[in-house]
Formats: sequence, C-alpha cells, structure tokens
Amino acid sequence: MLIQQPIYLASASPRRHELLKQIDITHEVLIVPAPAGEDEPIHANESAIDYVQRTAYEKLEHAKQWHAQQPQLYPWPILCADTTVELQGQILAKPKNLQEAKAFLQLLSGQEHHVHTAMCLSVGENHYKALSTSTIRFKPLSPAEIDIYCQSQEPLGKAGAYGIQGMAAAFVTHLTGSYSGVMGLDLHQTYQLLLNAGLK
Repeated sequence: MLIQQPIYLASASPRRHELLKQIDITHEVLIVPAPAGEDEPIHANESAIDYVQRTAYEKLEHAKQWHAQQPQLYPWPILCADTTVELQGQILAKPKNLQEAKAFLQLLSGQEHHVHTAMCLSVGENHYKALSTSTIRFKPLSPAEIDIYCQSQEPLGKAGAYGIQGMAAAFVTHLTGSYSGVMGLDLHQTYQLLLNAGLK
C-alpha cells in the first residue's frame, strides 16, 4: 500500500474512484450534495487553466463545509478534482445535451487540444494543489462516427464530450502527457500530492 492514511474522494466520478483503486489508495467516496445554482459556470474572460483550478478548489471548499456538518464522518483528508478540455483557447466543458456534444466533437475533429485536470487536497487546515495538462490529437471524424458515438450516450457528463477510456479511444492519434490525467485524475501527481501533504 503506497499511502496508509485513508482519504475521502469528493467526486461522483466512477473513473476517479477506479483510478485511486488502481494505485491502492484506501479511500471512501464522499457524495456531497451539489450547491445551488449553475453547475461549474465559466466566468467571463477566464482561461481554461484558471477555470479548472477554481472549480476544483470550489468543489473542495464545498466538500469541506458539508463534511464538517457530518459528525459521523472521519476527519480524513479530502481530495477533489476537476477536468476540462481546451481547444484554441475555448473551454469545452460538459455538454448540456447530445446536440452540444455533437458540436464539440465536430470542433475536435482532426484537431489538437489540451486536457487540464486540477487536483486539490485538504488536510486539516492545509490545502495542496496540482495541475496536469495533456495534449491530444483526434483523427478527422466523419458525421457517422460522431452520430454513432453520441448514440452511445458516452459523451454526456464528460468534459469535451468524450471519455478516453471508452469508445473515443479509437479517435486519438496522439497523446502527450498523462493518460490518467485525461481520464480525470493524474495518478502520478495525486500520489505526489499525498506525499507532499505528509501522508505516510
């Protein structure tokens, strides 16, 4: 076991849960009620990196506040993360519907784009953060390929309207960076984050 201290993963993403299991990090998933208002709004003139770091930190602050109101929970560290896709400066967040998913995939077709994943960890009153950026190129996608992929419903709930661990892996011609980071949690950086926080 690389890290003996159990942690909470404040994320509903099954991919992040599976990634932590992959490196044998003892954890429990903390399902935190979503705050009121728009989900992960993008601020005016906000860069993709600023957006993903802010959103991850806001998730952590919200999770900490909710956790503090649950006396039955352990005082474990809390890990949060957020992922977004950037294409030529444009943020491609989670598509609102399949129509928007198709539009995102048409933009990504044959193009190189960046995937940013921000990770935030709270240990007591201390906060630790890391950022993972990967570069991906998609093959040119035909309208039929986009339609078939969207029919699978896989694009929904995923930044940029695709999941690299699913069918969209067939679209990737090149990847530089962290595969796990593109999935939603850079495992190397997460492990270093836990070590830097003093977890044994």
